[in-house]
Amino acid sequence: MSHFRLIWGKLRQWFAVPWYPFAISAYPVFALMATNIGEVGLDAGIRPLLVCLLLGGLLFLLFWLFLRRVHKAAFLSALWLALFFSYGHAYIYLDEKYPDSNITTWLAVVWIMLFLLALVWATRPRLTFISAAPTLNTVALALLVMSGWQIASEIQPRSAHALALTNAPVQTDLVRPEPAPDVYLFLLDSYGRADLFQEAYGFDNSEFLDGLEQRGFFVAECSQSNYVRTEISMASALNMQYLQELSEKFDPETTSRRLLWDSLKHNAVRYNFESMGYETITFDTGFEWLNIEDSDHFLSPPPISSGMTEFEGLLLRTTLARYIDDWGWVDPDYLMGVSFRDRFNNVLNNVDNIARMPEPTFAYLHLISPHPPFVFDPNGNPTYPPDFWNDQRMYPAGLYQEGYLNQLQFLNKKVLEAVDAILAESDVPPIIIIQGDHGPWLQPKEKRMWILNAMHFPGHNDKLYSRITPVNIFRLVFNLYFGGEYELLEDVSYFSPVPKLYDFSVIPNECGE
Repeated sequence: MSHFRLIWGKLRQWFAVPWYPFAISAYPVFALMATNIGEVGLDAGIRPLLVCLLLGGLLFLLFWLFLRRVHKAAFLSALWLALFFSYGHAYIYLDEKYPDSNITTWLAVVWIMLFLLALVWATRPRLTFISAAPTLNTVALALLVMSGWQIASEIQPRSAHALALTNAPVQTDLVRPEPAPDVYLFLLDSYGRADLFQEAYGFDNSEFLDGLEQRGFFVAECSQSNYVRTEISMASALNMQYLQELSEKFDPETTSRRLLWDSLKHNAVRYNFESMGYETITFDTGFEWLNIEDSDHFLSPPPISSGMTEFEGLLLRTTLARYIDDWGWVDPDYLMGVSFRDRFNNVLNNVDNIARMPEPTFAYLHLISPHPPFVFDPNGNPTYPPDFWNDQRMYPAGLYQEGYLNQLQFLNKKVLEAVDAILAESDVPPIIIIQGDHGPWLQPKEKRMWILNAMHFPGHNDKLYSRITPVNIFRLVFNLYFGGEYELLEDVSYFSPVPKLYDFSVIPNECGE
């Protein structure tokens, strides 16, 4: 009992010290990280956390020097920090709700008044705020713990050969031929089908498709994706199975994506190749849930020279410091464009190096293009992402089409160059798959399933067909080149609305009818 009293006494002493301003300084970073944990790595939060703690510490020191009362300084610091970190959220909410009004102009005036009222109230002589410290410490700590728990629950480590789904269709008796072909999967995010481009945009993509066919590709002119969202589409394609058959946890009533992301990263295709001694190569996409960082070779570009990351830009916009952006002192959207271009170039600039590797390789090259943000013109010159969205950061149809076609044309050139490099450097004819995961935005749901699907299967292009879907691609690869015995599945496309990821309805393929 005395031991318990000793511990309780220590806790009471510790919670009586007003350290809550530092917890409040850290909370916005923890909360934003928890909300976006699937999009960013933990390291993205280190620098903003240090900056926010420094801000809280400097503010506390300033008020302590001014007031010479620790608890008063702590309480006033907490009030000002809460106003500072909440301003951007209020701004974004009002700007979205009342886009055509001047209400956000008045918001700054209101916030200045709140800062002054907090200063006047907290500096009243009779108020000491000593008794408030335990309560505020407890609340601030609880907020950090809740966010930290959410973050920790999403970063459970797995070994490189662990399958996320126990019933994923792996085969243990696959045989690697000697010499073995390299295998490349180019995933061009949001790349649609040629007939969609012609109907929706009046754009003729035949030059690119003819170029692929001249290089020995089969272009599946009527291909559709199996699903309409990247994470579902790729989890299915890389596990060679429909999600509904992979796990009962992909239930229409749930929106959880933890298992989905795990199944994308630790998939049957990767397992098969690694089991045969292939080196796996993946790239930084800018999205944590897409990054397969424990592959044999995970290639990421160096940090951009300015040093500000996309996560830091997002945090900036949710605080009073968003005016740094508005006044042009720092431009997170420009920096976002730089980082997207850096990752794009990092993939395509490394194709030669991959092709020259002596070991057989499976390279998964996921390019966030022609998917937004739009950062290239048709000749590869930089473009400014905000030029293609409105004040609410939404894409009007005309600007989306312009940015999409700009990026598409440059992408076409770079992909053909990459294919030429692979073919020139490969001693063994390589297997190359170039496909979209879904079609472009702002299209009817059935047309969002229309995708590019082009395959270079040396000696076996005759086994391919015009309506093949991604779920069957690697079944054919393993059957034709590695002695696999996979049955081809019926090619079906499923649409699911936001946010019900797993509430699927069939989209028929009427191409060619």
